[in-house]
Amino acid sequence: MRRRTFGATGWSVSELALGTMMFGAMGNTDHDDAARIINSALDAGINVVDTADVYSAGESEVIVGRAIRERRDEVVLATKFGLPMGSDPNSAGASRRWIVRAVEDSLRRLGTDRIDLYQLHRYDWTTDLGETLTALDDLIRAGKVLAVGASTFAAEKIVEAQWVAQTAGTHRFLSEQPMYSIFGRLPERAVFPVAQQYGMGVLTYSPLHGGWLSGRPRPEASHRARTRGALYDPETEAGKRRTQALDQLQQVAADAGLTMPQLAIAFVTSHPAVSAAIIGPRTQEQLDGLLAAADVTLTDHTLDRIDAIVPPGTELNDDSYAATPPALAERALRRR
Repeated sequence: MRRRTFGATGWSVSELALGTMMFGAMGNTDHDDAARIINSALDAGINVVDTADVYSAGESEVIVGRAIRERRDEVVLATKFGLPMGSDPNSAGASRRWIVRAVEDSLRRLGTDRIDLYQLHRYDWTTDLGETLTALDDLIRAGKVLAVGASTFAAEKIVEAQWVAQTAGTHRFLSEQPMYSIFGRLPERAVFPVAQQYGMGVLTYSPLHGGWLSGRPRPEASHRARTRGALYDPETEAGKRRTQALDQLQQVAADAGLTMPQLAIAFVTSHPAVSAAIIGPRTQEQLDGLLAAADVTLTDHTLDRIDAIVPPGTELNDDSYAATPPALAERALRRR
């Protein structure tokens, strides 16, 4: 599998990373089977494993830790913190109080003495960035964390975080993890250029855009809306646009001799800002299908055809999952 340098860290990483959100109660509940899938991915050349404390309430971290115990030094181990881990409002966010507890919990579940990449899962609008970066800096100095990163930060927040770190003299975010796919190309507009400017590694997630680009037969609208919400309903206006675009993309894939997942994942890894694309299988069969995208290179002609269907820097509707700023969510903050 092809390797790339992960931003300013100097780490050599595989262009596909293994996401583990589907291991545990949220997906594959068989710990032994999940461990086999993880090791199969490592055998195939993947060396980045990405998880989060919130995935199945910590169960995913436990599965990952046990699976890689004998291969720990082969793995660039990434996890995330910040989303709620319980009903206590202080068991979330990016405060020093929560960070010092969250990292110890993750280290215990992962069964390791250090986390290679510790990522803030979402921007915390209630905590000063200087407070967050100082707390994370202490973890680096203590050797519990080797590098820190962010996930789904807007471009202006990436810049702010870099400035705060420089001003405060702390370690800075060395990576960003945005959602990125053919159907969701907003990161190309500002996030990618900013990440490149600061020498940040970029791990992207959801290259199949929540299953839209999986190549599987599309379920009936009512079933998809009932099981996955209106966001995935092909009968909404956005769904109709996606369905129309998908029909065209399937022809592009066929002309290139590729499956739809191969086209979708190769599109993501073709962008020079992307260090690795996270794939999130639940079964060995799914992993095998996704690994088929490794080392696929799209021609300029194929990329131009994709651009004509979904223009650069656009998406068919806002699925970025980025946190809504309080200035938009709270009426009181935009009215006198």
